Amino acid sequence: MKKKILIVAPHTDDETLGCGGTILKNLDEGNIVCCLIVTKLKEQPLKNRKKLELKKVMSKYPIKFYKQLNFEPAKLDTIPKQKIIKSIKEYLDKIKPSEIYIPFENDAHSDHNIVFNCVTAISKSFRSKFIKKVLVYETPSETDINLDHRLPNFKPNLYVDISKYIKKKIDILSLYKSEIGKHPFPRSLKNIRALATYRGSMSNFKSAEAFIILKERI
Repeated sequence: MKKKILIVAPHTDDETLGCGGTILKNLDEGNIVCCLIVTKLKEQPLKNRKKLELKKVMSKYPIKFYKQLNFEPAKLDTIPKQKIIKSIKEYLDKIKPSEIYIPFENDAHSDHNIVFNCVTAISKSFRSKFIKKVLVYETPSETDINLDHRLPNFKPNLYVDISKYIKKKIDILSLYKSEIGKHPFPRSLKNIRALATYRGSMSNFKSAEAFIILKERI
C-alpha cells in the first residue's frame, strides 16, 4: 500500500535541506509525497525569484502536490497561533498523510519552533486519526547553531539511507541560488554533502539523513 507523506517546511529550501534524499527515496518507492511551505516572501523582486526557484525544485523531484501559505517569513511570532494552526490543518485534512515530517523544536529560527508547535498541536491521534507517524528533521544553519545550552540538541533515532540519492539532492538544492552560499557557509553544497556523510558514518551508510521519531502508531 502506498504511503502518503507530508513535509512541512517553515521556508522554501528547508524541505530539501532536511528531507531531500528521503523525498526522492519515497517517490522512487511509489509513495505519494506532498509539501507544505508555511511562509512566503512579499517583497519584489526576490518574491518572484523564490517562487520560480520553488517551482523548479518541486518539478525536479517531482512533487505534484505542494502548497505555499501566505505568512511572511520571520514574522510568525507576530501572528496568532490559532490562525497558523487553522491554515495548516486545512491542508492536512485535504491530504490526510500517514507520515508527517516537521522541523526541530529547538532550531535557532523562531519560525521553525512555531511550525513545530503548530503541527504537533494538530497531530493528536484523536483529532487526526490518519497520522501514523511524526518525524523531526534537521536543518543545517538552524538545528546546529542554537546557542542556548539549556535546550536539548538534535539526537536522531532514525537514519535513512540516501546513498543512491545524495547527488540528486545536491543538484536540486543548487536550484535554490538565493539560499545557497560557498563553504564554510552552513547552507553550502559541500556542507550538506558532509552532513550526509557524517550521518552515514553513524548508521553504516555512505550517505544518510537523520530524524527523530516523535510518535508512531502501529
